[in-house]
Amino acid sequence: MHSKFALGSDLARRYPATIAPMAGVREISDASLNALAALMTPGDVVGLFGPEPVLEAGDLLVMAHKHIEQMTCDRQDNSPHIGHITELTPADVPDMLHLVELTKPGPFSAGAIVLGSYLGIRCAGNLIAMAGERMRFDGFTEISAVCTHPGFRGCGYASSLVRALVRQIIARGEIPFLHLYSDNTIAATLYTKLGFALQRRLIVTVLRRANL
Repeated sequence: MHSKFALGSDLARRYPATIAPMAGVREISDASLNALAALMTPGDVVGLFGPEPVLEAGDLLVMAHKHIEQMTCDRQDNSPHIGHITELTPADVPDMLHLVELTKPGPFSAGAIVLGSYLGIRCAGNLIAMAGERMRFDGFTEISAVCTHPGFRGCGYASSLVRALVRQIIARGEIPFLHLYSDNTIAATLYTKLGFALQRRLIVTVLRRANL
């Protein structure tokens, strides 16, 4: 689904750094990791998802190993929306980046808006909540960048946005999925109420290419 964005070869592929920091390798081997390093500039950072942590290799330094939960959803919650939901466009990116800086939902780059549909809720002209589609595979779409301004949390805006995305993803015949840090029990409770269930546990290895 996102092959048009992929940089690399059969050994390693990644999204452009301006779009998203995720990458993938055919296998955990010196050849694949060296191919990944060749796609990175010095100081560049990517994340590899997998069942096991990846160790340092060649020019790739391990910055962190983060435990995450992968959840999928197979049903729609048709509860009424809270707030007026709008489709976000490239013109909204500065406001999206400001909200991400306030809330730290995870990696989000200015170019991510090209990956799929991003929805938002505004109050008095200010973007107070958003969520969108990030990684896409055949039959699956990831929901990501779910965040709410600290002054508006607890109002149900994030739930409304996730429900809206779930509906449109399922309408396309795809399965919604998402990732959250394993210690984020509040988010896990919310997503469970919205129909998500644990699919598997993964480790994200954050790799940085060494400076020359």
